Amino acid sequence: MRYRRADIAGGTSFFTVNLADRTSALLVDHVATLRAAVAHVEQRHPFRIDAWVVLPDHLHAVWSLPEGDRDFAVRWALIKGNFSRAVAQGECISDSRRQKGERGIWQRRYWEHLIRDEADLESHVSYIHINPVKHGLVARAADWPWSSIHRAIRHGYVTSDWACDPVALRVEDGGDR
Repeated sequence: MRYRRADIAGGTSFFTVNLADRTSALLVDHVATLRAAVAHVEQRHPFRIDAWVVLPDHLHAVWSLPEGDRDFAVRWALIKGNFSRAVAQGECISDSRRQKGERGIWQRRYWEHLIRDEADLESHVSYIHINPVKHGLVARAADWPWSSIHRAIRHGYVTSDWACDPVALRVEDGGDR
């Protein structure tokens, strides 16, 4: 796999963002709403999505920001807020969140890691793409519909059988592989 850190003067970072309810499937149930929230923020606060995967209860992303711009926090706040306003209420809301006028959809914090070099970038992109396999959601990374691996396959960075679980595939295929 070859990913390049081209024109990233603003920095490239890896993120993990979780729902408050880690048993929820809200993100995949409302993936179109999430995409719309991201697109809305991306128009007003540009960034490049280098890799992304949406899982039922969390997501991982690698973003590159424009030169001189390190404000990923405002982008995440806007994405979370836009998504939350677009999804019907029904989640449990703690008293502290209710007092602050917050929804109970997202964990307040998220994980951020500044990408150091091309090896670090490749490692985090691979982590993103293999995540659905790691969580047992699919046997092949390419089988997960909400992943940037499909773009990586189109660009020839990986093949469609990259990051597959050969044991699961053997079982599903009746042992032919």
